[in-house]
Amino acid sequence: MDDTKPSKSERKREYLARQQLGEALIPLQEDDLRSMDLDEALLEAVLEAKRISKRGALRRQKQYIGKLMSRVDPEPIQAALARLQRK
Repeated sequence: MDDTKPSKSERKREYLARQQLGEALIPLQEDDLRSMDLDEALLEAVLEAKRISKRGALRRQKQYIGKLMSRVDPEPIQAALARLQRK
């Protein structure tokens, strides 16, 4: 069994992938977001990002969404996004 930790590069790639997944939530309609049964903090962060217009603030909010995404299982979110794209 391999007990080695993931490298810093691997952790960064995973973090960025989750952040991109979180960013994919921003353009969605609020009703769609609420139907996805997201973590409350993540839902609020995404809704806040929808209201932000300044670039620097939006960038920081996206980073915060990435941080929140590291605490949740991405599979249900990916499945929900796939269902919404098929509509």
